[in-house]
Amino acid sequence: MKLPSQMGTILGVLLLMSLALSPSSNGMAQVIKSGPPTCPGVALTFDLCPVRKGSGYDQPLMDYLITHRIPATFFMSGKWMAKHETEVDHLLGMGFFEVGTHGEVHAHLPMHDADEQRAEILGPVKLLQEHYAHETTLFRPPYGEYNDVTVAVVSLLGLQFIQWNIESGDPDPTLSADQILARVAKRTKPGSIIVFHANGKGKQTRQVIEQLTTEILPQKKLRPMTVSELLNCKSPTP
Repeated sequence: MKLPSQMGTILGVLLLMSLALSPSSNGMAQVIKSGPPTCPGVALTFDLCPVRKGSGYDQPLMDYLITHRIPATFFMSGKWMAKHETEVDHLLGMGFFEVGTHGEVHAHLPMHDADEQRAEILGPVKLLQEHYAHETTLFRPPYGEYNDVTVAVVSLLGLQFIQWNIESGDPDPTLSADQILARVAKRTKPGSIIVFHANGKGKQTRQVIEQLTTEILPQKKLRPMTVSELLNCKSPTP
């Protein structure tokens, strides 16, 4: 486990205390991968990671979600936000959307010590607070990678650690829309959290979302929700 070099720091002490008090030896109990299994909904989540080529924003996908008022949660990296101020404002203005964070520069968190992880995690949270007057508590680690230190830092910052239990695979250029849809449809069940991308890396994402929301979810008697709606979902009345 990679901890700060100065173990006498307040952060180091708090991390050790947090890990010692963790409900499981590896801290996994604090990581949220799905919602209540009795909830008649799923969370559609979209990562907004920085990209080297392209606009970094899937406009056709966003147009579809907005036109049909489909609830969704977006996890934005600080580096992505810095290049997409107009888009950030637009997303924050949609009442049926929810925004979380996805690290500052999309770093591999387990390769860094606690202080470095804290800076990577806190960067976009502060940017949303200071530049957009928006408070968010949802955090998703870049690449879905984390270790015990990550879990402890997220907990100390008062954030909710949101992962997923269905990976769509939409950035994979070798997968067709039908293959992605079949993969998602097979695994989708009440309370699922599904990860997609809205930064343009998913060439088939818009088509998959359209078929998922108009065909698959209605067939399964499920509806799209934000992550917070899913986590607060009450069991349906028998």
